[in-house]
Amino acid sequence: MDKESTVAAKVEEPVARITRARAKALGTSGGIPPPVPKPYLKEDQKRALRANTKRTASDDNKSFITAVSGLQHKRRAVLKDVTNLKSESSNASCTNVTKVQDMDVKPARKCHAKKNMEMVDISMETSEAEEDIKARLAEELSKIRMVESQEITSPTRQKGICHHIKNGCAADSLLTPRVTDELQSPQSKQENIFCKKLESSSGQVIADIDSNLKDPQICGLYAPEIYSNRRVKELDQRPSTNYMEKLQHDITPSMRGILIDWLVEVSEEYRLVPDTLYLTVNLIDRFLSENFIEKQRLQLLGVTCMLIASKYEEICAPRVEEFCFITDNTYTRREVLKMERQVLNLLYFQISVPTTKTFLRRFIQAAQASYKAPCIELEFLANYLAELTLVEYDFLKILPSLIAASAVFLARWTLDQSDHPWNPTLEHYTSYNASELKTTVLALEDLQLNTNGCPLNAIREKYRQQKLKSVANMTSTQRVLSLFER
Repeated sequence: MDKESTVAAKVEEPVARITRARAKALGTSGGIPPPVPKPYLKEDQKRALRANTKRTASDDNKSFITAVSGLQHKRRAVLKDVTNLKSESSNASCTNVTKVQDMDVKPARKCHAKKNMEMVDISMETSEAEEDIKARLAEELSKIRMVESQEITSPTRQKGICHHIKNGCAADSLLTPRVTDELQSPQSKQENIFCKKLESSSGQVIADIDSNLKDPQICGLYAPEIYSNRRVKELDQRPSTNYMEKLQHDITPSMRGILIDWLVEVSEEYRLVPDTLYLTVNLIDRFLSENFIEKQRLQLLGVTCMLIASKYEEICAPRVEEFCFITDNTYTRREVLKMERQVLNLLYFQISVPTTKTFLRRFIQAAQASYKAPCIELEFLANYLAELTLVEYDFLKILPSLIAASAVFLARWTLDQSDHPWNPTLEHYTSYNASELKTTVLALEDLQLNTNGCPLNAIREKYRQQKLKSVANMTSTQRVLSLFER
């Protein structure tokens, strides 16, 4: 390039225009040298010249051209790495890259090794901690056994242990608080707390009827609170005990008994659950406590209350037309629906009320705790005695929970007169002692023996069936009054 540029510089450019003829003449005479060939330009220089010409062409394309040139630079740099040509600089860069990669990998491996060592140390520490806990537990259990062997004969020690928990609550309660906090689950802790409450409240052997239930729908952990709430509700939503004397002048207690006796037959006809019958009677008494009714419409009130109770308790409640049919079409569908609105508005739609059946389930469960196997006759007999009170107007003065406890008391006495029917477990769960049940139990025994000669036999015929173990025919050889005279 330098040589060609110097040669071109030595040539003097002619001042005037040179034509072909003149150039030929000058060439023959030697005045002008032969034309020098254009210098050879490399491809890179041509591209640079073209870029310069294009760059000066317009000012609007400056940004676009610079962007393209930048892209070409990047493309050229990438192509250097993938070429087959070897150079010292490329080899040096490759070696530098490999060194950097090695430097990056080695510390990472060291970090992983350190982490693995730390995990091994942690696992060894946890295993050692577990072994220490097990060793401490074994030592404390051995101490407890030694103390028990020394104090097993003392009566105070025997009273202090909860023998009644079926799932091993007694053994867990003997452990120290530090060991139980480490090893017990939250549910077992709650059961132990409940065990301590039972122990401190009575000081006698009480069976925990809520600890061994596997059905989650029974809600064993919340059952005590639920039934405590029910005991409060039975005081709030009670019918009047003297509405026949104060408000109802067209009907009598015997008419009420006839209506309920007929409703028992209706419930058997449609195979309704016992809760429907109890709720029906409750709705009738609550309505009659606040509203006067004629005797011609008493049966209409009965079937309407059973319709409402069926909608609340039954899975498939009978239709309105079926209740009209059971009354021999004495009342129309419109009359039943009108009475339904009247009852619900008067009671402010408060249908969920505790009845005798609500408490009877709980108390029968507590009574079955003293048996090795469930006694079916006890359940049927207690239900029979409780249903006998439905037709009796005088039993409105007694709380449903007290009637249920008295029914269990008399049923246990009817089945077995060799032992006292009341025990600490029943006293705990019913909150009634034997002396508080005396009046109700004696009244129930009169109903069982039918000393008044009541002609209403629907409930008696119902429980004389073989499928219900014919409990209506059972009576005790000894009167229950003898228990309260001791």
